[in-house]
Amino acid sequence: MDAAILGSDAVERSGPPQASDKRRGKPPWRSEGLPGTPGGRPKINWWRFVVTLLVVYAGFFVVSSFMDSGSVETISYTEFTKQVSAKNVKDIYAQGLSVEGDLRAAAKNPESGESYTKFATEIPAFANTDQLDQQLATGQVEITSQPITRGFFSNLLLSLLPVLLLAGLWIWIMRRGASMMGGGLGGLGKSKAAKPVEAAKVRVTFEDVAGIDEVENELVEIVDYLKDPGKYRRLGAKLPKGVLLAGPPGTGKTLLARAVAGEAKVPYFSASASEFIEMIVGVGASRVRDLFEEARKVAPSIVFIDEIDAIGRARGGAGGIGGHDEREQTLNQILTEMDGFSGAEGVIVIGATNRPEILDPALLRPGRFDRTVQVGLPDAAGRAAILAVHTRGVPLDDGVSPDQLAKTTPGMTGADLANLVNEAALLAAKRGKEKVTMADFADALEKLQLGAARSIVMPEEERTRTAFHEAGHALLGMLQPGADPVRKISIIPRGRALGVTLSTPDTDRYAYDEQYLRGRITGALGGMAAEQVVYGVITTGAENDLEQVTMIARGMVGRWGMSEKVGPLTILPNDGQPPQASPVTLAMVDEEARRIVDECYERAVRILTENRDKLDAIVAALLEQETLDEASAYAAAGLARPAESRPEAVAARPAVEAHRAGAPEAQPARFSES
Repeated sequence: MDAAILGSDAVERSGPPQASDKRRGKPPWRSEGLPGTPGGRPKINWWRFVVTLLVVYAGFFVVSSFMDSGSVETISYTEFTKQVSAKNVKDIYAQGLSVEGDLRAAAKNPESGESYTKFATEIPAFANTDQLDQQLATGQVEITSQPITRGFFSNLLLSLLPVLLLAGLWIWIMRRGASMMGGGLGGLGKSKAAKPVEAAKVRVTFEDVAGIDEVENELVEIVDYLKDPGKYRRLGAKLPKGVLLAGPPGTGKTLLARAVAGEAKVPYFSASASEFIEMIVGVGASRVRDLFEEARKVAPSIVFIDEIDAIGRARGGAGGIGGHDEREQTLNQILTEMDGFSGAEGVIVIGATNRPEILDPALLRPGRFDRTVQVGLPDAAGRAAILAVHTRGVPLDDGVSPDQLAKTTPGMTGADLANLVNEAALLAAKRGKEKVTMADFADALEKLQLGAARSIVMPEEERTRTAFHEAGHALLGMLQPGADPVRKISIIPRGRALGVTLSTPDTDRYAYDEQYLRGRITGALGGMAAEQVVYGVITTGAENDLEQVTMIARGMVGRWGMSEKVGPLTILPNDGQPPQASPVTLAMVDEEARRIVDECYERAVRILTENRDKLDAIVAALLEQETLDEASAYAAAGLARPAESRPEAVAARPAVEAHRAGAPEAQPARFSES
């Protein structure tokens, strides 16, 4: 989901008004804002086609009926026997009681007065056929028993109709198979295309984007160029051929690309990189050619390729066979198309990815993607602006403040905030309220971060142990200098957690010193330390805490140079690559990480032992109330709240603490890095 848009899904993702892909079916990209009537490949109306076909054949049938029966006179059986007695019948063709035949000489039909030589009649069921047979034999009439003859058009209709039915059935099966399977026999290379968007429809503009003003400023000049290219051409300036938007998921990269097209009022072609890839080599490259050809036809225009790392990753790996696999062919075609821009065509390519480090260098060089724009997480002011956008159509209680909500949601993207507003509105509607209150936002935030509350009955011993575990986390957070204030403590099971302790800084943090990180490790070990102090044992409830502790300690030693023994070296890369170090160095990293954790654990045990009365007081309050907010938690411990900490009605994103008993597959908590 893209960040910071009110009703971002209200604008259809649509299929383009563009020319057809002659060999592979419908194009995989979508477009909006094309001028005039949506053109390109007309959509076949199969019902109209079938009705037209039936009408045409009905007309042929009627015409053939007149032509076939125009020279055949229908006469009575009496007239027929009269002509047989006169030996004027030359031959007859009979099927059942229907008879057609020819006369030797023309005769006049007494009923119609018309002269005829060809006739047709019906033999009554009560007629004496034996006598008729003798008369026909006497008159030397040639008798043939065969179906009544049909005319040319009648035979044509009956012969072609089965073929047309089979052809129609085959086309229907092939189209259905292509839409369901996305390819395969009969549908290879085809992909779904949405409906075209009319040019008059409302489109996304920069008014729908919030929280990333610095990124908007980098794209404004592109909009200005598309609106007035002459101003730049007079000075010899050329439009950048490509802009790469890089950033975490949910920060609004797709939304920004649409906003640029909406502000410039130019056609916008959108495609996902994976849609170009097919089983047969060459299909993706052909689609790329068609896409850029259509963009040039309606220039100035914007081509947006989402998740471009699907086809733009660095070449030369083991994923394909030589340089001829489909992905590399598609990438080569994109490189060729972008290199072919003269700069005066008015076509700009915008790509989006959250993995820019794996892209091919040829894609990022000047002349292709000239600019790389980082779309990062919004700060507190940005989150407030995003919440203001998302709450435009939501009736809010007077006590709800976007600024206050923004301060309690550090690290959230625009997509997270949109989901938060929606969940709060759902809760308010479920509770029968007319407006969304701050309590709804608090419950929605807890539900999103921690999961829904579970109605399970825990044994009293397990409940007490959980209370000591969470109280250990909270008390260490209260007593350590510079630690994030504790916002809420709960022993109500939520999701996979039996209890949680939530803490968050008052302001956004962008860098962490060694003292703060050691405090984080000490606080994360508080639950295990409390169990050691009170019960003298360690349970499986500390598994998630230990995962976080290990990650932080190894990062301090192997990435951030916070160990004198290892020094300022990067031993453990952050991109998932294997460490580039000798076994001796890796062993040293593990040794130093263990030293840091041991020191922090000893400190945690010492602090809790010295403040056992405060620990017991928090546990007693937890067992009585089950959930303590910030004021109640500090009051139970008998400690003053931090001077810079202000009352917040909404719990914040958990920093480290989550009690998960017996959960070997527990997910590690989120930890923001600078």
